[in-house]
Amino acid sequence: MLKNYFIVALRNLKKHWVYSLINISGLAIGLTACFLIFLYVRFELSYDQFHSKKDRIYRLVTDIKTPSEVINTSSTAWAFGPNIKADFPEVESFVRFDNTSMLVRNGDNKYQEDRTYYADSSLFNIFDIKLITGDPSTALQDPFSVVISETTARKYFNTNNPVGQTVLLRSDNIPAKITGIMQDPAENSQFKADLFISMSTSTREFNKGIDERWGSFGANTFLLLKPGTDKSVLESKFPAFIETRNGQERIKSQMFFTFLLEPLKDVYLRSTRGGFESGSIRNVYIFSIVALFILLIACINFINLTTARSTERAKEVGIRKVAGAGGAQLIRQFTSESVLICLVAFILSLGFAYLFLPFFNHMAGKSISPGIFSNLNVISLLLGTSIGVGLVAGIYPAMILSGFRPVMVLKGRFIGGTRGIILRKGLVVTQFVISITLIIGTLIVYRQTQYMRSRDLGFDKEQMLIVDTKNDPAKFAFKQALADLSSIQSTSLASSIPGGDNSGAYSEIQNKQGDFQIANLDAYFVDYDYIPQYNMTLVAGRAFSKDFGTDTTQAMVINETAVKLFGYASPEEAVGRKFKQWGRQGEIIGVVKDFHFTSLQQKIKPLTMRIEPGRFDMISAKVSEAGLPQTIASVEDLWKKIIPNRPFSYYFLNEFFDRQYRSEERFGKLFFNFAILAIFISCLGLLGLASYSTLQRTREVGIRKIVGASVFTIVRLLSLDFIKLVFISIFIAGPLAWYGMNKWLLAFEYRMTIGWSVFVLAGLMALFIAVITVSVQAILAARANPIRSLRTE
Repeated sequence: MLKNYFIVALRNLKKHWVYSLINISGLAIGLTACFLIFLYVRFELSYDQFHSKKDRIYRLVTDIKTPSEVINTSSTAWAFGPNIKADFPEVESFVRFDNTSMLVRNGDNKYQEDRTYYADSSLFNIFDIKLITGDPSTALQDPFSVVISETTARKYFNTNNPVGQTVLLRSDNIPAKITGIMQDPAENSQFKADLFISMSTSTREFNKGIDERWGSFGANTFLLLKPGTDKSVLESKFPAFIETRNGQERIKSQMFFTFLLEPLKDVYLRSTRGGFESGSIRNVYIFSIVALFILLIACINFINLTTARSTERAKEVGIRKVAGAGGAQLIRQFTSESVLICLVAFILSLGFAYLFLPFFNHMAGKSISPGIFSNLNVISLLLGTSIGVGLVAGIYPAMILSGFRPVMVLKGRFIGGTRGIILRKGLVVTQFVISITLIIGTLIVYRQTQYMRSRDLGFDKEQMLIVDTKNDPAKFAFKQALADLSSIQSTSLASSIPGGDNSGAYSEIQNKQGDFQIANLDAYFVDYDYIPQYNMTLVAGRAFSKDFGTDTTQAMVINETAVKLFGYASPEEAVGRKFKQWGRQGEIIGVVKDFHFTSLQQKIKPLTMRIEPGRFDMISAKVSEAGLPQTIASVEDLWKKIIPNRPFSYYFLNEFFDRQYRSEERFGKLFFNFAILAIFISCLGLLGLASYSTLQRTREVGIRKIVGASVFTIVRLLSLDFIKLVFISIFIAGPLAWYGMNKWLLAFEYRMTIGWSVFVLAGLMALFIAVITVSVQAILAARANPIRSLRTE
């Protein structure tokens, strides 16, 4: 019997190969898209889930309340971790991380290693970072101990075993001993380190006494709690601990700490405090919904076309019933054929996924999977989905057809009921509601990205060459040498550039009432040339000037947001007010117009600027557009002469600033590609249904042509019903898309307004695609020979 079902299924596939191709390809494409998205979602959810103690690892984070604001930070003071471990028996161990960039040398090999972390010796006890060589309990115990990754070991030592050998750190060539080789960091780990340097190197040698500083923040601290420890109970004990350990100092500094514990499994996706690497649970949810939508569209296509085509087999069913076939046999026949087609689509989807996985990895910006067959559970899920779709698509028409009497069916062509027509129309509307929603979403993502790119940032970022000197002593000589190049228009030195990292400075600034108000403010340390070079606008007072000798120690420039923070009605009121910051005191000499020194996802914060040459790292050089390659070569030559011990690297500020929107760009590209797939699959289904509808009305079309109907009239007749369905879809999709995308835009402090043009454009696009899809088949029918049409049964 199964053999007979198989033969009949193959005959039907061959006889109606166009419909079979549409059915199989639509479902295969839908399964492929769903498979790739599931791989992405699974990868994002897997971050740091491979650590065996993950359920007991928590990140210690801090809320810092000052008289001016509440700062929600992911870091802690250096003294917190060791003292919490000493005071709370619930804490089994702790580890602190401090990300840094380290100059490392071995012979002629020298690299600026940006993925370098200081870490406590307990690192390998808490996290499952596997050491290939070395003792995990002692590898990071002594000062100047270094653990490096396999790739880093090959880079410096080729194939030789480097354990026990030394490398030179920093520009002063401090020797450090290699004490272990670790596996290269996993792609789904936040701690993508090439080097771990013992924390004792920092706390005992480079920053002596930092372990006892309660107000110096910068450590990322993780606690390993003992089994059975209640996180909430432990958090409730922290206020008394802070009062005992740091009560007087916090009152004096007016900085009040609240400790919170974030589960490791939530840090990457759900924390709003950031970290070494951050994802977005919002994007995970969005792509999960998109995957389900695409799969739903593909399944609707398959079921819709299968049920529509089933009426063509009414006579076959009648003959089988006359021959003695029962309802159960008919159901088995239809479902087996449907499942067979679905299995073919499933096999094709695996092939498509294999081909497109490298491209998808590139779009996602990370290797979400090394291969499709390393995810057997996802494959099993999609296989089960395929079989389920086949069963549903086969059972429904079989039950309908098997319920009719053979005599009625054999007398003429089976005429489907209105319920079947309503069902198919409802499914088409559902498909296009999803597709149009995705089109609207794509347009809004694109426009938001363009909005961020085109917004006035408040400074000039074009043709700005950036070189990080890492605070090398020769930075002033290098800046002067750059200024002597004819292709360099201007230069400046600073601790930060817009879009880059900057320090938070404990500050006391005179407010409107004349009191010194405490705040932790973002701080830029700049030279005389910084403000004019970046073309920043002064709204009150003046910029730093060499004409005033006290500007190097007693002058500060603030932004407009800082003016508001301290209660001044206008920028002019703030000029001349006193400040105290990091051992310096003086007065505010000017107010600069607000500029975006962080991403547009974040609100502009209060900012201070001071001259502090010891903190200068970044050289900004405004370069001419002409002869750019020659300019870069000249800059590199100067670097090799003046700062020969460091590798030369550079970037342009506009490119660097645009990296902040890279995640939104990737999100937009992925969203766009999946929206295109959804539209394509919907159109496949629409084409199939239009073809079937046209076939059903072949004789009607022939008669109308004989009595004088034009091609346009016939095309309008055959297309009108489908166009109405698209119009209905547009009106349903509009509110749904507006609600969803408005929620998405709330994540941006500076965002576009969703205007009516987005919905009109999306509707016109969907309508145009639908009209083209349906009209192709309608035009073919309208141009057919009416004599042949009238001969059709």
